Amino acid sequence: MLPIVTHPAYDIPLPEGHRFNATKFSGLMQALGSQGVLESSTLHHPKPASPDDLTLVHDPSYVAAISQGSLDRKQLRTLGLNWSTQLRDRSFLSVEGTLEAARLALAHGVACHAAGGTHHAHAGHGAGFCVFNDLAYTAMRLVAEGAVRQVLILDCDVHQGDGTARIALGNGAVFTCSVHCRVNYPEKKATSDWDIELDEGLSDQGYLSILDQTLAGLRSRLSKVDLVLYDAGVDVHARDRLGRLKLSYEGILARDRKVLTHFRSLGIPVATVIGGGYSEDLAEVSHRHSLIFRAAIETL
Repeated sequence: MLPIVTHPAYDIPLPEGHRFNATKFSGLMQALGSQGVLESSTLHHPKPASPDDLTLVHDPSYVAAISQGSLDRKQLRTLGLNWSTQLRDRSFLSVEGTLEAARLALAHGVACHAAGGTHHAHAGHGAGFCVFNDLAYTAMRLVAEGAVRQVLILDCDVHQGDGTARIALGNGAVFTCSVHCRVNYPEKKATSDWDIELDEGLSDQGYLSILDQTLAGLRSRLSKVDLVLYDAGVDVHARDRLGRLKLSYEGILARDRKVLTHFRSLGIPVATVIGGGYSEDLAEVSHRHSLIFRAAIETL
């Protein structure tokens, strides 16, 4: 059975027409149900992270501002979301959801979080629809607990994981690899341990070829990895509102299969997060996000 972490409070209220699909989380669960994926899965609901826990990767003043709703206008504009009690609650839940998925992956080999991938969140501020950085938090929490010694964060969202790279900078126990479109958000890139910048308009064949080289390169660069956190962002799709690549559904599914098969063949646990995906059609973006779960089922 595939462990899936989710929570009914992940959806948030946003104005109609907002670029962020605020109800895609429940839409994804509906898609997984209609596809029969849930029949081969076990569902797990996270408890919220505590503010003290999050100070491992975030400034206490920023965590407090999210808790209290005291972000100023500039901070909210950078975040791209209006503060609400629902946003606050889901932010503390979702960041812990990725940690829960990682713990389940360590126990079962593979686990999926039906949210997460908030890789633009920095230590002292949110950005790009990302409040807290679940990837950095999960990796550094597990290292601090002694559950793992080396974590690879493989980020295949179309946008660079800049917040993750900056939080993890200089941390030898966390290796960040971002495979992203060079001409997309954020305008000012961070420096990951390994950045693979893709040309605008790249399609399936070229992307998968680069991915093969990336996986081989990671194997040579990292002698021992205890856990992979895989951001399976689907904003690489040709129809994505905010992406500039040209992958098909088949290309995304092939990408996810390659990543999971590669690391599982090496005996390395993998926890997945859904990352970015933007569309005016909720059913369409929910279908895209379902692909990583279908790939994960195949690895069982």
